[in-house]
Amino acid sequence: MSLDVSPALLEQAERGEVDEAAFVDCVRTSLPYAWEMISSLVAQLKVDGGPFADNQTPPPDEQARGQLLRALASDAIRGALQRHFGVRLAFQNCHRVAVFPLDASVDETLARFTSVRSQLLNQSPEFRDC
Repeated sequence: MSLDVSPALLEQAERGEVDEAAFVDCVRTSLPYAWEMISSLVAQLKVDGGPFADNQTPPPDEQARGQLLRALASDAIRGALQRHFGVRLAFQNCHRVAVFPLDASVDETLARFTSVRSQLLNQSPEFRDC
């Protein structure tokens, strides 16, 4: 899953500095499923409060799964999304995305969510090929 980079954005990158807002917009248009997933979790966190909001529903197809993997496996994309939304992102399996506020009061919850123990407990046979 690659980004659909406009000629203007590519030109910016070739010259040096890239406008992060333009990069975030490229991510939004290139990875719409991932964007919508993260946007909806951010909205849910704002409405519901709590230490985090997460998704536990598998993506509808492999293209959607690929978008999540692309968005969260790329340090540049993940970092830009975190800065844009003002959250910390966490990822388990092929679909369990979580958003955490920047507030240090949830650091322990984030550490538990991203722990080796939680990763192991979040496994199941149906996720083996995701």
